[in-house]
Amino acid sequence: MSIALLFAIFFTLVILGTPIAICLGASTFITLLVFTDISPIEISAMMFEKVESYSLMAIPMFIFAGNLLSKGSAAQRIIEFAKSCVGHFPGGLPISAIFASIIFAAVSGSSPATVVAIGSIMFGAIMQAGYPKKYAVGTIATAGSLGILIPPSIVLIVYGVTAEVSIGKLFMAGVIPGLMLGFMLMLVTYIGARKLGFEREEPQPYKIRLKKMKDAAWGLFTIVLVIGGIYGGVFTPTEAAAVAAVWAFIVSVFIYKDIKLTELYTTALESAKTTSMIMFIIANAMLFAHFLTIENIPQHITEALVEANVNKYMFLLMVNLLLILAGSFMEPSAIIMIMVPLLLPVAVALGIDPIHFGIVITVNMELGMVSPPVGLNLFVTSGLTGMSIKDVIIAAWPWTLTILAGLVLITYIPEIVMFLPNIMYGS
Repeated sequence: MSIALLFAIFFTLVILGTPIAICLGASTFITLLVFTDISPIEISAMMFEKVESYSLMAIPMFIFAGNLLSKGSAAQRIIEFAKSCVGHFPGGLPISAIFASIIFAAVSGSSPATVVAIGSIMFGAIMQAGYPKKYAVGTIATAGSLGILIPPSIVLIVYGVTAEVSIGKLFMAGVIPGLMLGFMLMLVTYIGARKLGFEREEPQPYKIRLKKMKDAAWGLFTIVLVIGGIYGGVFTPTEAAAVAAVWAFIVSVFIYKDIKLTELYTTALESAKTTSMIMFIIANAMLFAHFLTIENIPQHITEALVEANVNKYMFLLMVNLLLILAGSFMEPSAIIMIMVPLLLPVAVALGIDPIHFGIVITVNMELGMVSPPVGLNLFVTSGLTGMSIKDVIIAAWPWTLTILAGLVLITYIPEIVMFLPNIMYGS
């Protein structure tokens, strides 16, 4: 009865268009009051306890670092460097946008931030080069989704906290899949440009490439500082986030001099708003997941699937279908907080590594960012380009299918995910 009431309230609120965090919190709050002796004050205390995590402290700092770099000229410098490296290929500008998205993803950790930072600059440039509008839109919308897979990733931090696994291992596990998906997107872009009749241009001299790299070096060093520091054992992912925020401040204010000290308040306020939204979702979702756990729902699901002789390959297929559907309607952090407590025990029972499972879930979230009806990247791209959501969806489908193909490879060839973590941390 308690579970029936929980989901009845939850889905009623979802249908009514209530924000997902409120759906999660309200349904759990009411169910706990009806079926337990826990007081409202105790429920509130539980919510705060759920977000009192050392690892979650990384989220506001990575958001602040990404906002500082995206508001300054760091994104422009990274784009110019990307263009000097791959801009001479057929489809050079769209490929440059994807390459720049890969680099900026390793700086910001956010998919929407990557779309805004790269798309606001590259969309007009791609259009001016004679590419169809839909071609420009499709590359920008989908390439930005790499922001939640390539470390440092806020989504991977949320998964690590929920699944209680090493965030360092998750970051390392995201490197090869992220680069592979980026290469696949660039390959599709290259093939499409050849079919449209765009020819290869003369590559820029190495002297120019070196200059562009030097111009972008301070921003690019953020990646070395964060990733190198974590895997060199210098600091933890949370400490790396603090270092990234300080470094982004130094680069934006004192080196590139893009942001005035008087503008820091606005940037900090925007970062605080984004952090508050994410933390509110996490607090409510963890309360929701906690209730499911105390009702032994994960154990019941595990037992049912084991008794039904579902193997891990069939289970992974079911998970992918479920998460693609959920990703079309919900925010990634909320999905992870709800689904992981339910699905991870089953995955472990079937012999699936939690690190591999986390990357599979994250790639599903990438697809959700570009899937109708409420894929966040679709709305961000629509706002940037002035195209309708419907036209953005149509424009993005070749690259969306490419990410789907990458998901299949990552799901059923776990070595793609586990190669680097096994080298760094041992199998």
